[in-house]
Amino acid sequence: MNLGRTFVAVSLLVAAALACAAEATPDPELREVLRQAAGESPSFTDRFEAEVWLTDMSGRLERQVRDPEERIELLTLVHLEAARVELPPELILAVIEVESNFDRYAVSVAGALGLMQIMPFWIEEIGRPDDNLLHTTTNLRYGCTILRFYYDKEKGDLRRALGRYNGSLGKRKYPNKVIDKLSTKWFQA
Repeated sequence: MNLGRTFVAVSLLVAAALACAAEATPDPELREVLRQAAGESPSFTDRFEAEVWLTDMSGRLERQVRDPEERIELLTLVHLEAARVELPPELILAVIEVESNFDRYAVSVAGALGLMQIMPFWIEEIGRPDDNLLHTTTNLRYGCTILRFYYDKEKGDLRRALGRYNGSLGKRKYPNKVIDKLSTKWFQA
């Protein structure tokens, strides 16, 4: 009986992963944008701005990332990558919280990796097979670039961009989760 249930559960997980992979046909435009971003990259305008933002966000992130040095390093990288693609760093933090809850080693059922849950097919698609999506800088570079691409593609419609990012375009659950985190945790006054 247990073996039968295990087989059914594994079969369902494999079917879900294959369905997600089938939906994830690489967009040639996004492939080129990612290729360019993988080869580039400071983001605070002054030291005071950096200290204020990092102190504020560090307090908000403390529950998920206990080590203060690791927290500041992550926040600095998020700010840098968000500034590079001209998105609010708080939005990136909200996406990361919903996607992986700040687990840099997260792996989804569909095989997405890291903080921003990037599908591994992208590293082959853009000709960078040695990129490690579990490496924080690489993961943030890909994730921020992908989100910005979808934001532009959707002409600034954040809900639709988030739906595309998550592979759930047209559904409200994922965009609502991210926007809720953004407004209640990362953008609160």
